[in-house]
Amino acid sequence: MRLVDSHCHLQTPPFTDDLDEVVGAARAAGVERILVPGVDVATSEEALAVVDRYPWMDAAVGIHPHVAAQAGTAERARIATLAADPCVVAIGETGLDYDRGFSPREAQLDNLRWHLALAAETGKPAILHCRSKAGERDAQDDLIREVRSAGLDDGAARAAFGDRPPAVLHSVSGPVDYVVAALAMGLAVSVSGLAFRKGEEPTAEAVALVPADAILVETDSPYLAPPGAPRRRNAPAWVAVTARWVAERRGEDPDPLGEVLVRAYDRAFRPPARP
Repeated sequence: MRLVDSHCHLQTPPFTDDLDEVVGAARAAGVERILVPGVDVATSEEALAVVDRYPWMDAAVGIHPHVAAQAGTAERARIATLAADPCVVAIGETGLDYDRGFSPREAQLDNLRWHLALAAETGKPAILHCRSKAGERDAQDDLIREVRSAGLDDGAARAAFGDRPPAVLHSVSGPVDYVVAALAMGLAVSVSGLAFRKGEEPTAEAVALVPADAILVETDSPYLAPPGAPRRRNAPAWVAVTARWVAERRGEDPDPLGEVLVRAYDRAFRPPARP
């Protein structure tokens, strides 16, 4: 089965000692595309270093909502500079996290708005993290409102992004109508090992509604291990578990779905042609 990992933090310390082996295992499992996103300036720079080491991968640069309150003008300026690199195919990881709330909500919203504007300016989709506390949906509702307010679903934005989605719901989590609203704005949806956890049952229903050109899978390595993967460190090879679960929920055979995943990844991120 052909596979993609649309969100994988290979630049983080858990992979420092054996990155070549981890990447080799992913390739052996069928993974053909990997997107390495940053969560602050340092990890965004390190994401580009990983892509330089493995030119078939792609990078994203951005500031995570957890550290939104610590990012100032200098950090944003550096992210904007990095975003111009042709190896950077998306803006983020950014978004809203009202669950842990490591940054005040207003700081998170301001950070998100800045990233959405950068995405529109560069024509590179925003990678959106979104979490509410258990049983709540305020982060999801705020995210949809902010994407709409940023105009990412209007004609001007469509011209900027071309055929690409203006944003991707990374590691999708939330009620079905939230996913439906995102799809109506042209966003892509990425499924991770989070879908297997208690309380995430709506994802099983939502995943069947996602058009073929907008469905992605990811590991969010080293986090969110699916069943069977080591809890201490998820890795891109384990995206196969999630991909087969997605195929089952969509009533599709895994091999044809693999073709769909690769096409959807290329549509969303259009990997630059590199030697």
